[in-house]
Amino acid sequence: MKTTILKIKKITTLIAMLILFFNSVQAQREGGWYTEGTDFAPVQRIRITLTNPLSIPLNDYPVIVNRSQLPFQNIPERWIAVVDPKLPSKKEPSPEELKARSGYLRRMETNGHYLDVQVDDLDKNGIWDEMFFLANLAPKESRNYYIYIGKYERGTTRQLVHGAISSQGRHLVPFIESEDIGWKLWYPHDLDLHGKREPMLTLYYEYSTATSGYFLPAEYGSDIMTVAQTFGAGGMCLFENSKDPASIVRAFHSPNKDKGPFNDSRFSYDVVYNGPLRSMIKVTTTNWNSGRGFYELEQYYSVVARKSWCKVEVKFNTFLPPGSDAHFGAGIRRLTNEYTSVIKKGITISMGKNIEARIPDEDIGGEALMVPWQGLGLVVKEKLKPEYLKIDSYGGNHLLKLPTTPNLTYEYLVFAGWSFGKVNNNEAAFVKYVESEALKYNNPLVIEIGHLESKVNN
Repeated sequence: MKTTILKIKKITTLIAMLILFFNSVQAQREGGWYTEGTDFAPVQRIRITLTNPLSIPLNDYPVIVNRSQLPFQNIPERWIAVVDPKLPSKKEPSPEELKARSGYLRRMETNGHYLDVQVDDLDKNGIWDEMFFLANLAPKESRNYYIYIGKYERGTTRQLVHGAISSQGRHLVPFIESEDIGWKLWYPHDLDLHGKREPMLTLYYEYSTATSGYFLPAEYGSDIMTVAQTFGAGGMCLFENSKDPASIVRAFHSPNKDKGPFNDSRFSYDVVYNGPLRSMIKVTTTNWNSGRGFYELEQYYSVVARKSWCKVEVKFNTFLPPGSDAHFGAGIRRLTNEYTSVIKKGITISMGKNIEARIPDEDIGGEALMVPWQGLGLVVKEKLKPEYLKIDSYGGNHLLKLPTTPNLTYEYLVFAGWSFGKVNNNEAAFVKYVESEALKYNNPLVIEIGHLESKVNN
């Protein structure tokens, strides 16, 4: 018996020593400085620690680091490399790979793996404002990443999102898409929807070939919604009298609609940034006279790689409601043939079956596109305490009413899925996805920025 106990103790001790050894090797590897090829060995870096506050994993989580957060900011855009020290390092590419992909292909790495990063100049002054990358964290995990600073030119990143403005139906239409779903603003405040059958970017094909979204080749998906006067796949409004839900006002449906640009609401568009990991378009609304109040605002629509949602940020520059009880609002249409809806705190989902998503063109005929199942979702942060309203006006919609904020801004997420898509293509999967993303939206990861490190001091 004593011999057995001694053996067990020796084995336990050996296991403990091995664990300590491997932990030490891992810690040393994570602390080691990243290199790539024979000529990229940076001597400066900044640690970023990300902490997942949730008990669920975060996959491809959007991380935004503002330049103003960094201890050192005078960094050329091309000198930025974001590295995950826990990921396996890339091996040296073969001569065949180099020949096929050119000299821009990344070379052998040490001490971690490079992450695709997007650097954006939001105010167009020639100085970048934000860097953006996607992170993966286990439940409750804290994980270190590093921003390495050094002259660096190799590497290209595949475009995973797209945003643009094109001419459709004799007016300008902003487009924005991920590989799983696409949106357009045929009407300037209410999103139209494009379903994808396979993960791909399709909107460039649509506007570059001047092909109707309803009549694209099948592999490119299709427009799958009639917006008309509804809120479509997502739109904003104002409640000028909070006691009367029917008092909602919308910029594109003002009393001066179609009375000319001097009288009616006016809209202009811009692309803020366009990929490869996120894209954003801007809609500026001026001269919005509701008949009782007067408003001007900016809206920012953004999409992120591998996500089936679009984020809408609303910022009022002029806000002159007729009374003090005005509220913000956001909504989605009640889907045609809606068979069920999900209404929870800050979450609204509409789902329909056997939807005639494409009505046959009255000029050319053709068959309708029947969609067996379709889902729309709307999420607002719970801290705003949104109030749900169901209205029959404007074609029938689900709305969330929100209090006005001191800085006159608010935001929301819109979601979409359909039965022919590769993801979120049924009721259970779609509801789970919306609820999971809403949880992350309400509980963002924690970002800690370290000091500027120098290799010569290590």
